[in-house]
Amino acid sequence: MVYVADKANGRIQVWSNESINLTRTISAGLSSPWSLFVTPSGDIYVDNGQLNGRVDKWTSNTNFSVPAMYVNQSCQGLFVDINDTLYCSIGDPRSVVKKSLNSSSNITITVAGADSSGSASNMLSDPHGIFVDINLDLYVADYGNNRIQLFQSGQLNGITLAGNGSQNITIVLYNPTGIVLDADGYLFIVDKGNNRIIGSGPNGFRCLVGCPGNSSASNQLSSPHILSFDSYGNMFITNWESSLIQKFILLTNSCGKC
Repeated sequence: MVYVADKANGRIQVWSNESINLTRTISAGLSSPWSLFVTPSGDIYVDNGQLNGRVDKWTSNTNFSVPAMYVNQSCQGLFVDINDTLYCSIGDPRSVVKKSLNSSSNITITVAGADSSGSASNMLSDPHGIFVDINLDLYVADYGNNRIQLFQSGQLNGITLAGNGSQNITIVLYNPTGIVLDADGYLFIVDKGNNRIIGSGPNGFRCLVGCPGNSSASNQLSSPHILSFDSYGNMFITNWESSLIQKFILLTNSCGKC
């Protein structure tokens, strides 16, 4: 299934990956949802912070939601880690907060960023997409600072992995909005301002899709915002300016021992 946060219409749409048919729409009580996260069990966490000040949880195959976290702004990124902890990236204050889903407390803990915007190692500027790995390390698409930050578990000072301020500047980013880490530890970045997808590998960073620039061709992007993969390694990208979702199929060597 493909899950889409339709911010303009205040709803979540669920589309069939194979037949490209709309199978479900979630709209009750939502106000301009920025982001969503779907767990392996099918539970959907949806940003509902702009007017309602919370993140809602829609349990798999139900038609009602319950509050999962209370926030003071929209969550521009959501993530649930292996310990059932929910993370939310907030543009103002410029921070990432978390809350245990196994706790009845409504208190959130700041795990990255501060009240003010900045480019220091302990600060963020309009954080967007987030990812938490199995070591509980936090990766942040630091939109306003044009960089990707790594906050190792328990640390409030980040390490710049790509973009402005990285030790080895191998790629220039412009307003990154999304980040995914694969099972091999490689990063995939939505480089929104440059209309492309960046991936890391054994030889550093490289452009994967949208090379070069903005175009209407099927292999180009127009203001990409969110990136995700299915279990087959196919890539799905949302494009804001064109209001499209594009699917890029993973091609593998099918000739065996060539």
